[in-house]
Amino acid sequence: MSATDSPPATSIPKLSREQIEAYWLPYTGNRQFKDDPRIVVQADGCYYTDDKGRKVFDGLSGLWTCGAGHNRAEINEAVSKQLKQLDFAPSFQYGHPLAFELANKIVEVMPEGLDHVFFTNSGSESTDTATKIARGYWRQRGRPEKTRIIGRIKGYHGASWGAISFGGVGANRKLWGQGMESDHLPHTMLKENTFTRGMPGHGAYLADDLEELVALHDASNIAAVIVEPLAGSAGVIPPPEGYLPRLRKICDKHNILLIFDEVITAFGRMGAWTGSDAFGAVPDIIGTAKQLTNGIIPMGAVIVKGEIYGAFMDAGGPDYAIELPHGYTYSGHPVACAAALATLDILHKDKLIERVAEMAPVFEEALHSLRGSNRYILDIRNYGLAGALTIEHVPGEPALRPFQIAMKCWEKGFYVRYGGDTIQLGLPFIVSREEIDAVINVLGESIDELT
Repeated sequence: MSATDSPPATSIPKLSREQIEAYWLPYTGNRQFKDDPRIVVQADGCYYTDDKGRKVFDGLSGLWTCGAGHNRAEINEAVSKQLKQLDFAPSFQYGHPLAFELANKIVEVMPEGLDHVFFTNSGSESTDTATKIARGYWRQRGRPEKTRIIGRIKGYHGASWGAISFGGVGANRKLWGQGMESDHLPHTMLKENTFTRGMPGHGAYLADDLEELVALHDASNIAAVIVEPLAGSAGVIPPPEGYLPRLRKICDKHNILLIFDEVITAFGRMGAWTGSDAFGAVPDIIGTAKQLTNGIIPMGAVIVKGEIYGAFMDAGGPDYAIELPHGYTYSGHPVACAAALATLDILHKDKLIERVAEMAPVFEEALHSLRGSNRYILDIRNYGLAGALTIEHVPGEPALRPFQIAMKCWEKGFYVRYGGDTIQLGLPFIVSREEIDAVINVLGESIDELT
């Protein structure tokens, strides 16, 4: 059913201030929002409809989730059919056909050698699962001292305890106090790379900082390094040329597992099935979520190399014993599996990975046309259909101008993401050239209107 078949937005009653008070929104300025709420009631294609009946262009594909567009009939039908057949099945000690089918479909599009899939429900859970598997792997290999996880400054891996510990976004860490043991590589944003189109030419040497952390902790105590191939939530930071292959080489040298957090980069946004494919480095473990189901139903997946899976299977004991004491009630949920299978089919059938690669240069040209147009734009970065602007700080309030820009865009009928000192775009894979021009023009207008 398309949005035109849905009840008109104007028929939906407005929520009062009292009605919205009970819901504590995540990653939101709740006080400002509840004084001036932004309520979405419908979605179709590249557009939302708000409670005022306005069409709003979706400049972030939901939350990096809905690249194939909203309200896809194929996914809706698959979900509806599955609900009528099998609404829930226990994932502990039992299985259902779609989970096995989906695992095989995922393996088909992963880098060679990553051939075992563990299902989660979110990117945060994928981070916790991947890092737990990494530590468990070394214990199974007789190396229980290898426990430390190395993340990266500006890395975002979710909001769970493990995710904020290994992540490197200060605002996500400062309120909570001590997290899990970890250390962090430097980020890869360098002044000499400002306004780079695509992968920066400088900065591969930053991978060598892992050698310093090995010298500090000793490789015998380090289980894994976890990085996003392209750092998304910190402001779309593509890796420097050669950085990820260099990191892979150092991990191999010191017998350290390499984990790629591909919650944003997997399943098409980079113009490839994975960030690993796009940037030429294969990790030992990949964590995914978001685009896996086109945002329809929460689901994530962690994909590991056969050697890692085998270490758990070969650990001995009776064959009925649990090899990995880890999982979630909704791991491999049958309805989520149906949504994911339909999503993967759309990505193949509509050649959306290829379309991202085709539209990426169009997006790049449009985004970088903003360079020099406004004194507040300090940097522009992009790769695939992901892009960001760094905005000059108001003294003491680095997030103020991005918030103001995003609100001006919303008023003009365009949804973009504001985070820290950045404005971020994650355009739908089905976006047109005209829509790219429109969102960039409105973004430029909104920045120009700042005082």
